[in-house]
Amino acid sequence: MAIESVGGSLVSKITELLAGPVIKQFRYMFCFNNFVQEFNEQVMSLALALYRLQDAVDVAKRNAEEIEIDVNKWLEDAKNEMEGVNRLGNEKGKNGKCFTRCPKWIPQFKLSKALEKKTETLRKLEEKSKEFPKVSHKAPLQDIEFLPSKKFTPSESSKEAFEQIMKALKDDNINMIGLYGMGGVGKTTLVKEVGRRAKETQLFDEVLLATVSQNPNVIYMQDRMAESLGLRFDETTKEGRANRLWQGLKIKKKLLVILDDVWQDVDLKEIGIPFGDDHRGCKVLLTTRLRDICSYMECQPLVILSILSENEAWTLFKINAALRDEESTFNTVAKTVARECQGLPIALVTVGRALRARGNQVMFLAMLFISRRL
Repeated sequence: MAIESVGGSLVSKITELLAGPVIKQFRYMFCFNNFVQEFNEQVMSLALALYRLQDAVDVAKRNAEEIEIDVNKWLEDAKNEMEGVNRLGNEKGKNGKCFTRCPKWIPQFKLSKALEKKTETLRKLEEKSKEFPKVSHKAPLQDIEFLPSKKFTPSESSKEAFEQIMKALKDDNINMIGLYGMGGVGKTTLVKEVGRRAKETQLFDEVLLATVSQNPNVIYMQDRMAESLGLRFDETTKEGRANRLWQGLKIKKKLLVILDDVWQDVDLKEIGIPFGDDHRGCKVLLTTRLRDICSYMECQPLVILSILSENEAWTLFKINAALRDEESTFNTVAKTVARECQGLPIALVTVGRALRARGNQVMFLAMLFISRRL
């Protein structure tokens, strides 16, 4: 009896184990239309999920946000699966008749299995689309001030100043650099080119620029730097914001801060700039019209940006005014006007471009020359 009991249990267990697979095999043959319906419903569900996510991605891109890597990967996978759906759909159309009316049961059997497998793949993909915590994130702002500029016109003085500054930036013993020169000589343009090169060569992890001016606005300078860092202030006081900015800058291993148009001593701590022993990786490059400011703030080295030579000034003026060499009489007057710009690039570019826009250039030059003499 014991043997019969054991044998019966074994047979029962085997029957139980075989029942599932056998029934499933019969379903592949006799329930083709059910597989088709489940497949079609899942295709529609995935298509809607794809539409919703793609719409959210399009909105994020219009807001200049960066799409999360896993979201992009899901979209790519979903689109590839939908292409496979189209191919499978073509086969489904050829074998769409029920088994009882269709003698081609072997292809239909295989197609049922393929439909079930694809339906499960699509289902898992759809479920995954609901798991993303967010579609995108705000991209770090690219400081357009450090993009290549046509305003930078290399001269002997600017080349020399540029090389001195770049050399100092690479010297670990130097942390404060001063660039001085007349107003309009091109200091701002030069330090922006320095900042661009420093970012391009990855000399620093971060390059920040803030304009100081004659009446320093600490709040503005803090906001300017915070924007570049993607830093958000929750604090309302100047001191609280300085502490937040300080913390944000401390985590940058190598940092260059450019302070433009400095007229008096700048308290870096008041702004929130860690410097010296507080942050050995932070360097400050300042521009000023006053050499004494460089000395007072203990800049090393002090770099001068001189005016253009007469030949350099004339070349720059001629380019911006679109003058031709053969216009000798007209160019004589133009050279006189160029000299009145005193070798200052900003003046030469501004007057030259204004000249290009005039219809009667000779009259305009004469009037400009006379007005400066009055």
